[in-house]
Amino acid sequence: MAKTLIDTYLEPADGAACFVIIDSGIDDTYPVYEFHYVNIHPETDDTSFQFQVETTGTSYAQPMTTTYFQAYNAESGGTPDVGYSAGNDQANADVAFQNIAKTMGGGSGKDDESASGILTLYDPSSAFVKHFVATSHDYQSNASAQSAYVAGYINTTTAITKVKFMMSSGDIDSGTIKMFGVS
Repeated sequence: MAKTLIDTYLEPADGAACFVIIDSGIDDTYPVYEFHYVNIHPETDDTSFQFQVETTGTSYAQPMTTTYFQAYNAESGGTPDVGYSAGNDQANADVAFQNIAKTMGGGSGKDDESASGILTLYDPSSAFVKHFVATSHDYQSNASAQSAYVAGYINTTTAITKVKFMMSSGDIDSGTIKMFGVS
């Protein structure tokens, strides 16, 4: 598979950006789009990094059916765990933003508190529902390392043309999002 960098979105380190909207370049040129998010640092402690999509409007309220699976381990040693994260999933009637990294640390001056990962969106221009997979790793607010595996489908047969990334609380303090087309 060949990847083509379409665009790069940088967030300022001053906490001025509350979200990132990607509203160009998502069309039928590629069957797969990847969004690589690198060192996304929240302004607020104990918050989640999320996404939602849109077709032609600006409501970002497309219904999703999703799962959220995680593995984590505390810096202190504690008891590592692997399991399904109920409450971070959605049923078809839900139109909420989907968590792709949760309970992130956002402590001031703590550069290690961030999330990185890849959101893959399959065939967003098709006449079928739109499938996605996200794999993230983040430093949680409780000094734990977490890997998250999120998957699902967006229940629309209309072409997706926009993706919005945001924090569940507060702003995106800093980070980079790169959009790739995959052929």
